[in-house]
Amino acid sequence: MKLNREEWLAERQKSIGGSDAAAIVGLNSYVTPYTVWADKTGRLPPKEDNEAMRQGRDLEQYVAERFMEATGKRVRRRTDMMHNHAYPFAHANIDRAVAGERAGLECKTTSIMNLKKFKNGDFPEHYYVQCVHYLAVTGWDRWYLAVLVLNQGFYWYTIKRDEDEITALMEAEREFWNKHVVPDVPPPMDGRPPTSNVLESIFPAAEPGLPMVDLFGREEVVRNYLTAKELSDSYSKEAERYRQILEQDLQQNDSGTCGNYLVTWKNQSRSTFDVHRFSEDRPDVDLSSYFNVSHFRKFKIKENE
Repeated sequence: MKLNREEWLAERQKSIGGSDAAAIVGLNSYVTPYTVWADKTGRLPPKEDNEAMRQGRDLEQYVAERFMEATGKRVRRRTDMMHNHAYPFAHANIDRAVAGERAGLECKTTSIMNLKKFKNGDFPEHYYVQCVHYLAVTGWDRWYLAVLVLNQGFYWYTIKRDEDEITALMEAEREFWNKHVVPDVPPPMDGRPPTSNVLESIFPAAEPGLPMVDLFGREEVVRNYLTAKELSDSYSKEAERYRQILEQDLQQNDSGTCGNYLVTWKNQSRSTFDVHRFSEDRPDVDLSSYFNVSHFRKFKIKENE
């Protein structure tokens, strides 16, 4: 049964997909377990489309064609959401099925900034985990991964079925689903930016008039936070001191070498608009409509006297 986008978004919240798998096991730089939990429990709005997502969709057929050209294999599109009775907490939306094989194809498009990740036959770990997830749900024998690095190269890989890795991944997903999603219990905080972004999205503003929260038992957390902040500030100051030493060594030179390291201190320029000076020179112009107002919550700890 073919689903429209709204139906597909609602259906994907009911189980773990391939793009969620790497986040659950901590191998996705952009998504954390807390992000997945918030998404599956309906706390996050549908992800807004962006240029990278649009290009990925538009170029998916091109990547599939390049794969067929490179391998001589034939593939066909699969639009249905696949499930496996052994893993009721998981689903698979695969890009392509390979004709004549118990195999699938994952098509990826990525930036030139990620080119080094594909040197010497390597590829990002979260791509691998996604393919293992699909192997588990489909029960197929192998998965092909095709990657277009924009304007730089095309790469393809074969990932064979490994029962031990499938078992390990599925157990991790099962535990996450039963421990966090079903009982609606958030996973532990991890200190990563994506989790902070989700917290700010879920709790964008404080509601005036609500009572003060009794954070009983959190004294150690508060002390650890303050200690970590102090260490962070200390390390930042130390890093700045090392930078100053190297800048003193370079003086008017824009670069220097030290073993395998290249140190640069090059000229750059940046233009900014001086709004205060403009307001003084043109007091008759109302600039209020040109200011973008952002709302945020400031976190702070102050020790009571």
